[in-house]
Amino acid sequence: MLNLLRAEPKSTFEYGPFKIRRIRPGKILPERNDDAFGPLSVIDHANLLTGTLVSLHEHVNDEILSYVWQGSMVHEDSTGHRTPLSSKRIMMMNAGKSFWHEESTPIVAAEMLQIFIRPRKANLEGRVQFMERPEGVRLNEWTLLAAPEGEDAPLEIRQSVYVYDIRLDHKDTAKVPSRQGFAQFLYVMDGELSVKDKVLYKGDAISAGEENLPDIDSTGPTTALCFLVALDAEAIMGGLLSGQ
Repeated sequence: MLNLLRAEPKSTFEYGPFKIRRIRPGKILPERNDDAFGPLSVIDHANLLTGTLVSLHEHVNDEILSYVWQGSMVHEDSTGHRTPLSSKRIMMMNAGKSFWHEESTPIVAAEMLQIFIRPRKANLEGRVQFMERPEGVRLNEWTLLAAPEGEDAPLEIRQSVYVYDIRLDHKDTAKVPSRQGFAQFLYVMDGELSVKDKVLYKGDAISAGEENLPDIDSTGPTTALCFLVALDAEAIMGGLLSGQ
């Protein structure tokens, strides 16, 4: 059975120069009675105007993937990193017992996802990782961005979660990544997709729970992300945001 989670304007809130639509991915499987999709807890689809500053703040026990789709955002943290993020440079913060950072858009606006995942254990070492890809999002080819420890992936998540992205042109078809024992959560970052008789627009998501999704067809230039999640993976609930 195909389950849809539509973009809801009422879940959007604004703080000055930035706007966030907060997504609770577990709502796509209402029978589980959990706002989180296994350890995939929260996805914030954010738009930051030029001049936005989110001042230095702490994260605790959150695994956070910062996925900038358009524009650029500057990341600065307590370990001394100061670097721009874009579609060509993606960041994973493994907050662990404590990690401090700040975000700003001094030059251009940015549209991005911040993805909060519940780690498997509490109070691990806090750290940050970066993935470089000069070509940006690949056309007609899924790219593995992040994966559990020990996998051959650019970014490491301390949880049973895989993250992929793809760019499709008009009338392209793609098979959705899959792994035995993992549920798929497909999110439309931009554009429009059809999955069988279902049409998904920007901000919509689809899942078939424990079953595999059919192939997807683009009806225009589209960027999509696929999360593979072990729904019953052991996870801690003490994350500052992921634990909510």
